[in-house]
Amino acid sequence: MAQVRERGARYGKALAALGAASVLTAGAAVAAGPAAAATTAAPAAQAGGARYVALGDSYTSGPGIPEQTGGDCARSSVNYPALTAAKLGQKSFQDVSCSGATTDDMWNTQAGAAGPQLDALGKQTRLVTVGIGGNDIGFGTIIGSCAALSPTDPAGAPCKKQYTAPDGSDLLAQRINDAAPKIAKVLKAVHERAPYAKVALVGYPSIMPDNGTSCFPSVPIAAGDAPYLRDTEKSLNAMLQQQARAAHVRYVDTYGPTVGHDVCVPAADRWIEGATPESPAAPFHPNAKGEAAMAGAVYGVVRG
Repeated sequence: MAQVRERGARYGKALAALGAASVLTAGAAVAAGPAAAATTAAPAAQAGGARYVALGDSYTSGPGIPEQTGGDCARSSVNYPALTAAKLGQKSFQDVSCSGATTDDMWNTQAGAAGPQLDALGKQTRLVTVGIGGNDIGFGTIIGSCAALSPTDPAGAPCKKQYTAPDGSDLLAQRINDAAPKIAKVLKAVHERAPYAKVALVGYPSIMPDNGTSCFPSVPIAAGDAPYLRDTEKSLNAMLQQQARAAHVRYVDTYGPTVGHDVCVPAADRWIEGATPESPAAPFHPNAKGEAAMAGAVYGVVRG
């Protein structure tokens, strides 16, 4: 038990103390080797915007998956935007996704990025995919907290308890509600800057087992926190789907196609890596198979 407690504390400190952006970039450098550590700037926006522009955070960029590009933004050459562009035969393509991005980074220059992500859009843009929202609710810190707390009550739900307010309300549910207008603002800005583009808002894949089980201690999440985190992610995706509907854009469900390939399944079937990735990827993020599955879901929605 002492070793389990130490492991949970180690994962928790790594994920919570460093924060989402630095954890993802560090994970990319370790998993992918020297290519991930390169510090090349994102390509400058093309005049009028590329035909296909991808915006988003680390679930879009694919930190740790070879070959890494985009410097500190940790983009993979086989992330779902790149694979979607290839499936569409789209050569006019720009991926400005960046690990650690929040909705604010659509307008602000993020560390390691060439400029605000929205600056890549233009009147020539005909397709935009957007994958954002997880960092707005503090996903990296949440996972770090849950990992650190899991050894204190592996059969219970210490993380759920931490995120329950004195009045019994769910603090993470409130964060999701608070993020909704931010997503709406992003989608409105995309329409304004790329008025002729087809827009797709991309949800998050299945991270924890859909059946609510835990695989503690191999993944340091307590038994009661596994369904709590699953339900929190489902609530986040539901909010994203609602905002997509309200903005009259397409929503891409990447959760359904990845069920059964979560952090707890054997490595051969795993598309989302756990706290200690066995395939090149950042912790609790898609590996190459996961990005390919997400690309399939995106392509199914945006083709034509």
